Amino acid sequence: MKLMLLLVSTLTVATGAAQAGAPTDAVIPFYETIGLEREASARERFVDPAKAVLDANDALQETDPAGCLDVALSVDGQDYDEAEITKTLKYAEKIEGDNAVVFASFKLFSEPRKIEWKLKRVAGEWKISDIASLTNEWALSGFNCE
Repeated sequence: MKLMLLLVSTLTVATGAAQAGAPTDAVIPFYETIGLEREASARERFVDPAKAVLDANDALQETDPAGCLDVALSVDGQDYDEAEITKTLKYAEKIEGDNAVVFASFKLFSEPRKIEWKLKRVAGEWKISDIASLTNEWALSGFNCE
């Protein structure tokens, strides 16, 4: 019985530690509010090279409202069905030291999509350094917003 209690206690502590501040936690808000990545209010969630591209897009929008980012990066599309995305959304993460990758897989109009989020731990917080579509082969860091 003592062994069982010890095992349950250990699993509870390990599970809590793994989830507290996990890289996936840094990505989830972008699926709760699709398009959040383009909002200036979310800029503190990013580091370069992603932040530099998003800042350049903001500057470009002062003269060209369309900017250079015409898709919701988190879903790799302009049109989307939030209910379908929410229903099919799955995350997987891989951590290597202060770097991590989170994969978000879901369906968009019945077609599979996979988005790769690269993150860096900065001052104890996970920040997004790049977003890439593994489905349509683009990366935010590859956009030229000048």
